[in-house]
Order: sequence, then C-alpha cells, then structure tokens
Amino acid sequence: MSEKHVFHRAQKRDWPQISHGEGVHLVATDGRRYLDACAGVHVVSVGHGVEEIADAMSAQARKVTFTYARFLTQPQLDLAERIAAMTPAGLDRVFFVSGGSEATESALKMARKYHLATGNPQKYKIISRWQGWHGNTIAAMSMSGRTSWRREYAPYLLDFPHLSAPIPYHCRLCDGSRCHLHQVEELERVIKQEGAENISAFIVEPILGTSACGVAPHPDFFPMVREVCDRNQILLIIDEVVTGFGRTGTSFGIDQWEVVPDIMATGKGLSSGYTPIAATVAHERVFEPIAAAGAFTHGHTYGGNALSCATALAVQDYIEKHDLISCCRDMGDLMLEKLKPLEDHPLVAEVRGRGLLTGVEFIADKQSRTPFDPALGVTSRMVDALFDREVLVMPGAPGLIDGERGDHIAISPPFTITAAQVQEVVDAVFASVDELAAFVAGVDVAAAGV
Repeated sequence: MSEKHVFHRAQKRDWPQISHGEGVHLVATDGRRYLDACAGVHVVSVGHGVEEIADAMSAQARKVTFTYARFLTQPQLDLAERIAAMTPAGLDRVFFVSGGSEATESALKMARKYHLATGNPQKYKIISRWQGWHGNTIAAMSMSGRTSWRREYAPYLLDFPHLSAPIPYHCRLCDGSRCHLHQVEELERVIKQEGAENISAFIVEPILGTSACGVAPHPDFFPMVREVCDRNQILLIIDEVVTGFGRTGTSFGIDQWEVVPDIMATGKGLSSGYTPIAATVAHERVFEPIAAAGAFTHGHTYGGNALSCATALAVQDYIEKHDLISCCRDMGDLMLEKLKPLEDHPLVAEVRGRGLLTGVEFIADKQSRTPFDPALGVTSRMVDALFDREVLVMPGAPGLIDGERGDHIAISPPFTITAAQVQEVVDAVFASVDELAAFVAGVDVAAAGV
C-alpha cells in the first residue's frame, strides 16, 4: 500500500510499516523486530498485544462505546474512582479528555475558572519553565518551553512567563547542589515582577520527560514551591502526562516529594496506548468553588467515552495484578546501573533517571561542558544507530541547555521488560556510542563544539 495519502508529521524518509506488537517488541511487515525501548513516546507500560486488554475492549464495544455529556457510564465511574484512589490525597475529581495536550489545557482553564469563582478575575497568567513540555495545542505550547517547537507558531502564543531550565549539570550559578534554591528564588522574583495578583498557576513536570529526560529536582524543591504558591494564592499544576501511572517507579512522579498539587494533568500511561485517553484531576479545594459557581464551560467530544474508560481501567487492573510499578522500579534501577559506566566515556555527559524514564546526554568536551554543534546532528545519529540495531529510543528534544544546544536520548521501555532485554538495550547503546565516537573522531575538532 502507498503512503502518499498520509500527512506524516516528519516528511524525511520512508517509514517502516508495523504489522503487530508482541510484548516489548514491534514487528514490521518486512519481519524486523524492534525492541521498543521508548514505549512509543513514554506511553506503553503493559507491553503490546496483551490479550486481557483486547478482551476488555471487545467486551465494552459489544455494550456501548460512546455517549455524550448528558450521561455517565459504569466504566467512566469506575475509572474515575480508580484514579482518585491512586492520586495524592484530596485529588478526587477526574475530568476525562483524549490526550496530554488536552489535559494540560484543561488544567489551565480549570485554574482560570477557580480564580473567577473565588473572586480573583485578574489572575490568568501561567508560569512555566524553559525546556518544560506541556503539549501541542496553542495554550499548551504557550506554557511549554521547547524553543524549537514554539518558533513557527510564536504569533499565536500567549505571553506567559518562563523560568530558567533546571539542568544542574549545566548550572552556571553553582555546582548543581543549590540549583533548587536558585529556581525557587527565580520563581519568587517572577511572581513579584508579573504581580502575584495576575498569576493563576505554576505548571511544572515533577521529572523532565522529553526535554531533558530524567532530570529530577532536589528533595526540597517541591515543598518550597508549594509554600511559595500558597503564600501568593497561586495554584500548583503538576504535569504527570509522561511520569504518571508508574513510569518513574511510583504511581505518580510527585509522590516522591510527598507534595499535594492543586491540579494534576495525566495522559500517556493511563491506557498504555491501547486507546487515546487522558485526564485532568482537581483537588476538592479547586473543584468545590467551580461546582458552586455552575458548569465548567469546557469539554471535548470523546472525553470520558465508555470504550476508552473501560480500556484504561483494564490496563490499570493489569498493572496492579502483575505488580508492574514495582517491576518498573526494579528494571529502571537495573537500567540505570548498567548505563552509568557510560559516564566514563568522553562523549557522555550524564546518565540520569527515575524508574523506566532514563536519559543519556552527550557532550563535545567534558572539561568545559561544551555541547556539540547542533549541525552535527548527534542526537539523530544516536537514534539512527540504535534503530539500525533494532532498538527504538526517543530523541530528546533539541536544545535542552539553551534552546539550541544539547543532545540526549530517552530510554523508557514497557514495564514488562526483562533483565535480559535491559541488557540488550544497554549493549546497543554502548555500541552506538562507540559508533558516534568514530564519527566525531573524523570531524574537524573545531566543528565538534561551539
């Protein structure tokens, strides 16, 4: 079949066609088996082709797949209850959408509605961070800090303030041990500059996913942020689209700081990619004023449809039945342990991660911490080298350091990966780094850095 009618997001190559998936593998129509070491895009947690999930989808399809706002269905009720039981205490109100961008945009509107309902109509701005990523809709991209993706759509973006990228390895102010203090100070400074009376919320990923994979803040960071937000009547939105539902070895990434947000955006891992579904979860203290004020004027056609909810519930049942969050934590520790020796390589800056969300960053000169010239395409070369070895990893978003420079890859396989398969990924990464080194050795030294 021809692909000429497909409007692919990347117009650069002929793409392999996948026939089916088996566990942690994707099988192409030409017979090649790719180890899915990025779970698509941090999505697939239970593996591909799980019969129990397919059976649950089939059973629900025979009942009802879609209703709209006038009705509720049992899968919607059951999934909302399950999510509320997993989230931090008080985050009990679940608003269903179809994807992560819808979830973060719903959080933005939820925060706005809350401030309107509580007599603060001037509060509308969202503070976020450079190199953070919150989605592709215009409002979600306005909150995001991935420079390369923002540029083409800059005329449409909202004028929201951004904080500095939190990458301790590249911190120019300290040795990395005080970055959290600098970031909190910057948050307070921006609040003063913009006026606390104008700030609705601060949105932040607990652990960076696609823009600087695996970077996690200091243990004191989120407790300090919580205090700043409370003092200034600013809502704290935690973006768990990548990190939620077990990816970092706990139910949600923020659990590792024992801080309760006001609103949480979730996505990817909720259904393990078996159906498009995501959710925005509000704390009771946010929901109650909104409910008292009347309807939440917002929604999407497929939000909360019965088929997606039943599918996501089956995925969460499967994760619990097989204790896959513990498996994710254990295999993540093993992955990190086996990849850490890469830090001795002259081209590897850092290996970092939590659970099965692991990042490997590359550097031109370790002594000066000088990144590669973006023109060398180091990230793409690594991804392609691994692809040729039939291992799929995710290219880190370009410009993790300053919006233009910085190369890295993300490794985030399904939670069902085995120790032997972890070793297979590790071997492929080591071999690909050696291939990268051979390429760099043949490049003019002056071109290797900027």
